[in-house]
Amino acid sequence: MAHASLALQAALNQVSAEMDRQFDLLLEVPSDPRQGLYKAMRHAAIGGGKRLRPLLVSATAQLFGVDRTCIARTALALECIHVYSLIHDDLPAMDDDDLRRGKPTVHKAFDEATAILAGDCLHALAFEVIADERTHPDPFVRIELTGTLAVAAGPAGMAGGQMMDLEAEKSSFDLATVTRLQAMKTGALISCAVESGAILGRVPQEGRTGLRGYARDVGLAFQIADDILDAEGDEALVGKKLQKDGEAGKETFLSLLGMDRAKEQARMLVDQAITHLKPYGAEADLLRDIARYTLERDR
Repeated sequence: MAHASLALQAALNQVSAEMDRQFDLLLEVPSDPRQGLYKAMRHAAIGGGKRLRPLLVSATAQLFGVDRTCIARTALALECIHVYSLIHDDLPAMDDDDLRRGKPTVHKAFDEATAILAGDCLHALAFEVIADERTHPDPFVRIELTGTLAVAAGPAGMAGGQMMDLEAEKSSFDLATVTRLQAMKTGALISCAVESGAILGRVPQEGRTGLRGYARDVGLAFQIADDILDAEGDEALVGKKLQKDGEAGKETFLSLLGMDRAKEQARMLVDQAITHLKPYGAEADLLRDIARYTLERDR
């Protein structure tokens, strides 16, 4: 956890442990022919990963004194969507990866059919979790959480960004198109995490402008940092094969801007993200630490 502050390290450890606990409860293996499906979901969901999205839900919701159970269940739903997307992204029909989070991808550890079903089930479980009254007693809060997550996961968000990413192998994208692609594929769920924390805190739409700006800038900085890690990172630390986009001929922030300009742009986005938090005091320090850590991480 390179260069993370002590407070951020503690928060990451706490959220990671909580997500593992929640997945362990959610994915209890049944004593019937579905065992392989549940084991595949557990393989993908438990252990490893940055848990950035759950951390952003938590750090945002804590600004408004939200109950810990509400935070944990909302974060779990977002992480279900994220893990499903990784399972499907790794499939031979998509990125065809053998390694994820330092261990074999689901279709390698099990098989392709099981991997597809594991992803499908995690997608469904996300909405089962978020619609449950244990996630929040107010049905209007649950409805807004559900709609926000659906938009972030669908054709206007993550899945649409993934389709653009597939097209990137056949087309030459300019900077504006790559920015839009990444804002959808990576940024949509990051924005959803921050938005969900604000929804849990019952912050009105007009009161979320700064948090939305923060999330947008952190999402883009995160992706630029990913591109830099892809070029300069240690494969053993990152836990997946590197430099695949370049081999596939895809345009990235790095290929379009060059290393120096990409690093400068990422630093500017982090500074800008922190500026969006000016209305908040020390209670937003964890969000500030997350923004800075975006550029300092080694995985």
